[in-house]
Amino acid sequence: MRRVLLQLFSAVAVAVLTGGCRLHSVDFDSVPPAAPRELQAVAGDNFAEVSWVENTENDLAGYNVYVGLDPQGDFKLVGTTRSERFVDDGVVNGRTYYYGVSAFDFNGNESALSVDRVGATPRPEGRDETLLDYRTNPNSAGYDFSTYTVGLYNDEYTDIFYEYYNGVAYMNVWNDTDIQDMGYMSSLHEIRVAPASGWSPSKDIPLIEGHIYVVWTWDDHYAKFRVISITPQRVVFDWAYQLMKGNPYLKRSRHSHSIRAPLDPVRTESR
Repeated sequence: MRRVLLQLFSAVAVAVLTGGCRLHSVDFDSVPPAAPRELQAVAGDNFAEVSWVENTENDLAGYNVYVGLDPQGDFKLVGTTRSERFVDDGVVNGRTYYYGVSAFDFNGNESALSVDRVGATPRPEGRDETLLDYRTNPNSAGYDFSTYTVGLYNDEYTDIFYEYYNGVAYMNVWNDTDIQDMGYMSSLHEIRVAPASGWSPSKDIPLIEGHIYVVWTWDDHYAKFRVISITPQRVVFDWAYQLMKGNPYLKRSRHSHSIRAPLDPVRTESR
């Protein structure tokens, strides 16, 4: 009888140690989410906004955003978010930052860094700037993007100046500067890259409310402005200016550093 009880106890112990334990076992997830894809970056005034396509894993917990100063260099963690959008407000205007994003799940598994490494160069911008018609208010008709100031229309540093002629509003530039109409846009941020060609050969452009215009300045910087309102007396616009110079192979130098001559009357009257 004692031998039978010992055999029964052994069978119960084996059942508890094997089958019983399996009832409470948990499979550990060691598979990370996929790396985020289709990254985009938008630069603003002392901030950069990064966005990407949402991951589809059921156990997704969030995203880690990394930043570096070289797309192939070291990246450091700058923030964590559960959204597919992240704003980095710890940047300075005039410097290019590169971003990569990883995804992580609730078990702590983190994906590889996104293949996309997007760059953004924050730059200054302004709202509701006003220029007056240069014929009646020459001292308040010109704008210098590099100093964010309104001034004399033919000052040596003036980039653009306003003119209203025969019922049409124009923005003018000088011979060492270019301008182009990029069409209607609902926001100033919709134009991210300056065009490589298509500049106005006449060095002026008709203005239309809601349109964005890109300017390539005499000292090789790019700027853009969006027209808010137009009257015969004034134009109001929002603007952004890139502090970093363009590609050095496209660099252009200025030929004169004096007050510019008045407009050629023939050129003006021929419109």
